[in-house]
Amino acid sequence: MLVEFELLQKAQRGDAGAFNQVVSTYRRRIMGTISRLIGRPEDVEDVAQEVFLRLYFSLDQLRTPEVFEPWLYRLTVNASYDYLRKSKRRPESRMSDLSEQQVMMADAAAGSKAQIEDVEKRRVRDTVQGLLAAVSEEDRILLTLKEVEGLSLKELEQIYHVSENSLKVRLFRARQRVLKNMKGVTTRRGRTASSGEIV
Repeated sequence: MLVEFELLQKAQRGDAGAFNQVVSTYRRRIMGTISRLIGRPEDVEDVAQEVFLRLYFSLDQLRTPEVFEPWLYRLTVNASYDYLRKSKRRPESRMSDLSEQQVMMADAAAGSKAQIEDVEKRRVRDTVQGLLAAVSEEDRILLTLKEVEGLSLKELEQIYHVSENSLKVRLFRARQRVLKNMKGVTTRRGRTASSGEIV
């Protein structure tokens, strides 16, 4: 845990300074998670504010320190779900165009090893985002928390309130759906290339 439980207890008792310190400690991590879940950088700040607002009003329910981070992740997932439901649009719909332009600009400007590595990271990130964009929001959020955020099955159990075996089944099925989509994309690209069209 990034903060001491004593700090959380102070925040629970209404210490504004302690709560601000908790927010400052977790802000970057939570915003990074939200960014990966909703895929719209311009709305990340708003969703993060909603997460910390919910945290403020529910902090008195916290009883033990070990559940704090999974609980905060749960608030983050819920706020992201709410945002996606309200927006009613695929969050990555515009990102593929933007990221392609960014990659082209980066390619043109790449004159050093660091820049080339940065371009490669963007390509990998865009590929992952594209694959995840093709599956359901539930699959995408679960896979992001497990594979990108690196949460353990125990942490996911506390977030989803289901058994480890159920999570393993969900993860397996979600990964299978991503692999199926990836094969579909590869097949379509192969057909386009063989027909002589520009890919």
